[in-house]
Amino acid sequence: MAREFKRTDRLGSQLQRELAQLVRDELKDRRLGLVTIQEVRVTRDLAHAKVFFTLLSSDFDHRQATIHLNEAAPYLRHLLRSSLRSLRSVPSRTFIEALMPTSL
Repeated sequence: MAREFKRTDRLGSQLQRELAQLVRDELKDRRLGLVTIQEVRVTRDLAHAKVFFTLLSSDFDHRQATIHLNEAAPYLRHLLRSSLRSLRSVPSRTFIEALMPTSL
């Protein structure tokens, strides 16, 4: 019988929870505003992850927020390494802005 969830899916959801908390608590930058981590996709070899996020305020520049999050990625990786002790190595991350529908 096949497993319901792949390891990459489980790791992606765990990274999503951890990154959401770290971005909220550790990144104190007004240029970001409120960031929501929508999804984390991990490659099969667990070496890289794409982090999809949205900004909850339209007042902030989305390109600048993407640049700032990608600059903070090594710092976030360092913090994740201490909280995810079960992993041999923490995947490197690339932050990508998720497209949200304009009408709700």
